[in-house]
Amino acid sequence: MEQSHRDETLAWIDSGAQLCRVAKPATPPRHLVSYFACVDGDHILLVDHRNARLWLPTGGHVEPGEHPRATVSREAFEELGITAAFPLDAPLMITCTETVGLTAGHTDVSLWYVLAGDRSAPLIFDTSEFESARWFPLADVPLGRSDPHMGRFLRKLAATRVAG
Repeated sequence: MEQSHRDETLAWIDSGAQLCRVAKPATPPRHLVSYFACVDGDHILLVDHRNARLWLPTGGHVEPGEHPRATVSREAFEELGITAAFPLDAPLMITCTETVGLTAGHTDVSLWYVLAGDRSAPLIFDTSEFESARWFPLADVPLGRSDPHMGRFLRKLAATRVAG
């Protein structure tokens, strides 16, 4: 599946299509997103996203002219009030996912970055976007109410030894 998503994404990029969202919620109908999973040992921070109605890693849409890694830094500060610390230079995974929830019906091409987290720090989050935020033990992530690729991401995360 991952190779299929990589191939699909490279073909999309090579097509010359607009890669960044230019109007909410879905113009163009396929656009680039940077997810970031804050990880602390055997825990991951997930947010209960108001629009998607799923427990997701935080992240956001890549702005025109913005590098996806810069998107992570910007969104980490905006959504969680933290400075991004990248234990891995590159995204751990890429996915192409049809959105669900209140803004369903478009495709997010998502780069999944990992950030070093600190679950002992006060949990601050953007209440306009998220119902709540919570540190989950990796074994207890609610896969049935999360991104459809979360299980694969967690397996890749465990294989990198970033999770401890």
